[in-house]
Amino acid sequence: MLQFCHNCYQINMKNIFYYDALSGKNALKFGQRLHEMMPDIKENELVLLCIGSDRSTGDSLGPLVGHKLSKALAGKLTIYGTLKSPVHAINLTDTLDQIYRVHDNPFVIAVDASLGTHNHIGYVTLSDTPLKPGLGVKKSLPEAGDVSITGIVNLSGIMEGMLLQSTRLHTVMSLADFISSGIFIAVHSCISSSITCISR
Repeated sequence: MLQFCHNCYQINMKNIFYYDALSGKNALKFGQRLHEMMPDIKENELVLLCIGSDRSTGDSLGPLVGHKLSKALAGKLTIYGTLKSPVHAINLTDTLDQIYRVHDNPFVIAVDASLGTHNHIGYVTLSDTPLKPGLGVKKSLPEAGDVSITGIVNLSGIMEGMLLQSTRLHTVMSLADFISSGIFIAVHSCISSSITCISR
């Protein structure tokens, strides 16, 4: 059963929230919900892990979000995964090892592209469970994040790799703008709530 709230809804029994990024609305609600999922992080370091490759249009969502926020939130959190230095299947395990080695009790927000049904293309999901990267393209990769955000860029089904290559850039950019805005709102809400977001 679904609970609808204008252009967003929650799946009952699971803390997975869906937001229609292409509607141009709900970024504030998305950011507020993300902030609610963040703990009292006075004892934590806030880390943003943006997964994906800049060599594939559909898979570039994560690096685009990281790129956008690397300037907008400079000094307010640590970001792994940008257009310049992407985090992908090859270096994900090493990056996770680095995060938990370098940061003191990190709280990780993980972002990645995903595939879904036709009706969900252009939607963003937010969950208080880890991300399972590579699932849509049949890759076995480690789970990542305390909170996970995905942008549904194309259909799931056969030939997923080709679908990621042929994904519309407009869809990916709209999702990246929406997710970046929401994370920006959540981090600044964290700061205004007198929670220290430590950065290295």
